[in-house]
Amino acid sequence: KGMQAQCSRWWKESVVYQVYPRSFCDSNGDGVGDLRGIIQKLDYLKTLGITVVWLNPVYSSPNDDNGYDIKDYRNIMDEFGTLADWEELLAGLHERGIRLLMDLVVNHTSDEHVWFQESRKSKDNPYRNYYTWRPPKEGGGEPNNWRSFFGGSAWKLDPTTGEYYLHLFSKKQPDLNWENPTVRHEVYEIMDWWLQKGVDGFRMDVINMISKTAGLPDAPVTCTGDRYQFGGKYFICGPRLLEFLAEMKRSVLDRYDVMTVGETPMVTPLDAVGIAGEEDGSLNMVFQFEHVDLDRTRDYTKFQPGAPPRWSLPALKSVMGRWQKELHNKAWNSLYLCNHDQPRPVSRFGDDGANRVVSAKLLATLLHMQQGTPYIYQGEEIGMTNVHFASIDQYRDIETLNMYHEYVVEKNIPPEAAMAVIHATSRDNARTPMQWDTSYCAGFTTGKPWLTVNPNFMQINVAQALADPDSVLYYYRQLIAIRKAYPVVVHGSYEELLPDDEQLYVFVRTLDDTRLLVVLNASAAPCTLHLPEDAVQLHNPKLLISNMPQADTVASLNAVPLRPYEARVYLSEL
Repeated sequence: KGMQAQCSRWWKESVVYQVYPRSFCDSNGDGVGDLRGIIQKLDYLKTLGITVVWLNPVYSSPNDDNGYDIKDYRNIMDEFGTLADWEELLAGLHERGIRLLMDLVVNHTSDEHVWFQESRKSKDNPYRNYYTWRPPKEGGGEPNNWRSFFGGSAWKLDPTTGEYYLHLFSKKQPDLNWENPTVRHEVYEIMDWWLQKGVDGFRMDVINMISKTAGLPDAPVTCTGDRYQFGGKYFICGPRLLEFLAEMKRSVLDRYDVMTVGETPMVTPLDAVGIAGEEDGSLNMVFQFEHVDLDRTRDYTKFQPGAPPRWSLPALKSVMGRWQKELHNKAWNSLYLCNHDQPRPVSRFGDDGANRVVSAKLLATLLHMQQGTPYIYQGEEIGMTNVHFASIDQYRDIETLNMYHEYVVEKNIPPEAAMAVIHATSRDNARTPMQWDTSYCAGFTTGKPWLTVNPNFMQINVAQALADPDSVLYYYRQLIAIRKAYPVVVHGSYEELLPDDEQLYVFVRTLDDTRLLVVLNASAAPCTLHLPEDAVQLHNPKLLISNMPQADTVASLNAVPLRPYEARVYLSEL
């Protein structure tokens, strides 16, 4: 069966839809999305054309980090429903030809997990070595200077034993000690338990952080004046990462025909080939972050005061193109512009004002016409936007709240400066409830929503999109249908044209005698496409899809006038 799993490549032809359950659909009026709410929307997902659902964590959790702090890996969070509800959801997806990808969070657990509750009791407890404990540094204080991704130290002193435990994220998310083979065996048993229940694979949360450098050295100082520093040098793609993943593959994954994608911040294409190579990789693909880090600081901090770094089109093309070229025939790309941790793409890379619809379609064209498996985050298919809450009290994301406290309360940054950065970068931009219609709370709930609905739901919602043949939603359906109909979209090679152009994003996909020319005017100004003389030639090209009505027939592809945010895809078949 392992050989059969190695030969299967169904995940390359898949289109994935990410469901953030807390914000998708509330079936019982308590203000929190749930499993039965997802069940109610299965036909909507089926008609969209997607073939895989990635479900964010629904396991039992205290919800310090919205489910990424897991208390019991074999149970469902009460707010979301029951294991029977989950089984009904799985059956409903499979009946519609849709597979289910579960979120595997095993770099850390909740501090309320029984393993940690035992671990903290004494230094000689059998579970002590399930986590990373260290005594205070000589003279007192944290064992090293690592900064948590959520602000402050990555260490918390536990008074019971007088030692610190490591938490790269929240204080309630202690890191598991993957050096302990018993921990690894426990993880593999959890995976096997869900796979036997019928799940079709895993998205693996920050999986490239599970191996830490021995000794846990101090991080180099990159933020002068800050007490804590980014320690990624010692836990990103650590020394035993590939060994651990290979063991996971041998112990569990080889026995199933499943899809696996690793969330791997700060990896390079070379790292990705090691983790998910076609020949001997342990996973099917990775989520890389280079393109969504273009407007981040060098130490990957979102919340620096002042104007955030700006992304540029040539830089975006350079990153996307490098991943397309360097993974071709070596590994497989995952394609995304948004998820539950990222701002809305139309607000970040497009124009969420007057050009919202056309720029959302352009971004979808960019993504779905590249080689790899595309991921759609809920609401992306209707062009949902960032939210600009007036008060920090309206936000719920722990990262956002911690950073606001650090900069405003501790560092005396003006609140309005902090809020400007939050409006652009907060994870809650993606987590506002799904906008279904114009009824109370956008049809998400009949109660008080856990997070305020974006006020623009009266203009942007699924019901409106379904009533408009020219909507973003119908355009997504077209793109997905094209992907299924033309193998060149999935498997074709990638060649970028005009890499330094500030307005145009142009590339060619080729598979045997079939070619696609993708032309995107990624700007708010009109321009004209002039193909380079040495550009790949297309034989009798026909317009396959466009995000705008065509005013006239273009006689030549060497001088194509393009309107603001216009996208065109031409097909050539010999």
